Amino acid sequence: MRLTLTKILLICAIVMAVCAAWWLQQPQGRAALAGMGRGADVQAQGSTPAAAPQPALIEVTQAVARTLRDEVQAVGTLVSRQSTAISPEVSGRVTAIRFSDGQRVRKGQQLLQLDDRLERAQLQQAEAELALARANHQRNSELVARGFISQAALDESAANLQVAQARRALAQTSVERLRVRAPFDAVAGIGNVHVGDYLSQGDAVVQLQDMDVLYVDFRLPERLSSALQLGQQVQLRVDALAQEVFSATVVAIDPLIDAQGRSVALRASLPNDGHRLRPGMFARVSLLLDAREGAVLVPEQAILAGADGDALIRVVPWDAADRAADLRSLPPDAPFRSERVAVELGQRLPGWVEVRHGVAAGDVVMTAGQHRVSQSDQQVRVRWAPSPPEPAVVTAVAAGAGD
Repeated sequence: MRLTLTKILLICAIVMAVCAAWWLQQPQGRAALAGMGRGADVQAQGSTPAAAPQPALIEVTQAVARTLRDEVQAVGTLVSRQSTAISPEVSGRVTAIRFSDGQRVRKGQQLLQLDDRLERAQLQQAEAELALARANHQRNSELVARGFISQAALDESAANLQVAQARRALAQTSVERLRVRAPFDAVAGIGNVHVGDYLSQGDAVVQLQDMDVLYVDFRLPERLSSALQLGQQVQLRVDALAQEVFSATVVAIDPLIDAQGRSVALRASLPNDGHRLRPGMFARVSLLLDAREGAVLVPEQAILAGADGDALIRVVPWDAADRAADLRSLPPDAPFRSERVAVELGQRLPGWVEVRHGVAAGDVVMTAGQHRVSQSDQQVRVRWAPSPPEPAVVTAVAAGAGD
């Protein structure tokens, strides 16, 4: 009987222990246990209240204003404003060369002389016939005035004079066509002709390049066509003069979009003083699409991306009296108030992002501490972040297609 009672008491103790363990796992059990712990702490500490939590410490910097230049990059080729391959209009043998390789020549300057002995003889004959026709017409004019010949005879002599003048002009043209001349001011290339060579009509003799003004031809993606216009400024570099930047102006935009590369061709003009640039050079081109003064930039880590759009945390002194002061001069423990501000972003630069709406230059924005502060009206302490690298003022918005 005594053994049976002992077993019953043992079973009851086990059941009570299991029930107690289960109750302590429930929320009300944990709360009661925590209350007992706090009561013990209060008894141990007496009547001393708990210390207030410190405001969150965050890093901040100021938004800056810069002039942003939206540029598009491309590659192109330098070409002459005018160029031509000099060739004779008629066949003939070269009797004289009147230019040197690489020489600067003027418009109308004679470059070659072809054998013109036959043509000069024909010119002399035509001049003699013209002189005779002129004398006959003069004589007939006097005879008509005296009534010795008819008006028809005078008309015939006048017609003969016109024919003689035409023959003389034709002979002069034949002589002139054997003198090859420069069609414009240019620089002669390396000639491919010698005295005694027989040239056929159209044989190339030398290249002429107008190098006073050059063009740079390049292509840009068709998506930029609406932003292109005559007069836009272009900057270019060439490998031969890598340390220099040259300026050009857009003078032509091809109305036809290339169906293969989906690009539009442009031509820009640039002066070439001293002929330092040469046709055929490879050029790296930057075309200015837009320049915006006073664009507001913030470090890219200040932006908070969310489902409801982009935002950032702006901070202002907690005390309104401090808001007119230089914020950097406030004590390190001065309290600030957080303001979550929705922003509209613009161009992105290395380490920086443009804010088109939401903040102004000089506003103090949070750059680190987003896990502590993400809403408005939180009291914070600030630490000024190290000055980030100066933002670039040029942003490349596209890569152009080369020629």
